[in-house]
Amino acid sequence: MGRLFGTDGVRGVANADLTAELALGLSVAAAHVLAEAGTFEGHRPVAVVGRDPRASGEFLEAAVVAGLASAGVDVLRVGVLPTPAVAYLTGALGADLGVMLSASHNPMPDNGIKFFARGGHKLADELEDRIERTYRAHSSGEPWERPTGDGVGRVTVYDEGFDNYVAHLVGVLPNRLDGLTIVIDGAHGAAARVSPEAFARAGAEVVTIGTEPDGLNINDGCGSTHLDKLRAAVVEHGADLGVAHDGDADRCLAVDRDGNEVDGDQILAVLALGMREAGTLRKNTVVATVMSNLGFKLAMEREGIDFVQTAVGDRYVLEEMKAHGFALGGEQSGHVIVLDHATTGDGTLTGLMLAARVAATGRSLAELAGVMERLPQILINVPDVDKSRVATSPELTAAVAEAERELGATGRVLLRPSGTEPLVRVMVEAADIEQARTVAERLADAVKSALG
Repeated sequence: MGRLFGTDGVRGVANADLTAELALGLSVAAAHVLAEAGTFEGHRPVAVVGRDPRASGEFLEAAVVAGLASAGVDVLRVGVLPTPAVAYLTGALGADLGVMLSASHNPMPDNGIKFFARGGHKLADELEDRIERTYRAHSSGEPWERPTGDGVGRVTVYDEGFDNYVAHLVGVLPNRLDGLTIVIDGAHGAAARVSPEAFARAGAEVVTIGTEPDGLNINDGCGSTHLDKLRAAVVEHGADLGVAHDGDADRCLAVDRDGNEVDGDQILAVLALGMREAGTLRKNTVVATVMSNLGFKLAMEREGIDFVQTAVGDRYVLEEMKAHGFALGGEQSGHVIVLDHATTGDGTLTGLMLAARVAATGRSLAELAGVMERLPQILINVPDVDKSRVATSPELTAAVAEAERELGATGRVLLRPSGTEPLVRVMVEAADIEQARTVAERLADAVKSALG
């Protein structure tokens, strides 16, 4: 049986992979493991539980709440809010545990469970493993110890979470957004109310799309994975910029006034320069992954900002930031972490800070994003190969070395085994897209030959 916890909690098709029984069992297991770890010592435990608007979130939330309360945990139900809002409220309210029900950018039939530790931080891998082991032991017959009487948890609807979170977002901005017109695509997801409200309170004139969730339309042709509607709306309304979130609003992509995409790398570059100017870019360093465009690296070198790379995944970015005290990091996909104000990627905060930079400088988003030139990037997935031998194949090593010689300093090659599928990802960047495509296709052939 495979591991339940992936890189971002437990995720799968709701009511098939992720059942009410699983949600309840994992919640009870989490309560017992955290109690054994001493998290609840000396006080009555409290958990914050939130969800995105997926229809399945309704029954899964009920299961999680029932599991926690049956294990003696008091529950604050905050309703439909972004993942970073649940993380923030877990910390702000002094809760012992946060639980978010969402499958982020995945299609509507999927859902997921993500746990946060005290302070709103991601649960340690070791605790996730213990929760999984405990769940499996009890699901195979070992009985739970259950409180009775006044020992059972109480469940409260906490409506103040929305205002608390929005006030936090607006309160940390360096300046207001008066004079800007901004289109927000909420992906019919968890930020459908939060993001427009935050931008409006910060002074922007707001136009909304993708902000009418019905439980079934989350991420459906909208949001950060489908930018066409946002591009069209920005141009139609003559807006200064547009921002798009994913289903749980932990990421943000943007478009400029002409409808051109501004990706996570460009957003990071803009924020890095602004934070350095404000004196908040600790150690003059920004953290990103190996998938960041080479143009980002070249721009940071040119601007004199240090650049640290991690493996792909916002969890690795966050680990590097926390380990070394860095303030800013993120991914090309739009997961941006501003550690002074959030414990995880926060799409609404990212969009607000990007807009604040536009307002403060009086420069267009296109001009600000022009600090880096995105080099053409070709990605080819090579399936049905032995991905375990990527690093040890002499034939591949020679092919990569030859490609790197051909591309020189303005190109880059990355061969990466997929973490979930039997395939190898071949990524090539070059100043010329045709050169990038030619080299990528040649390397893909070499992968098939060497590993097929």
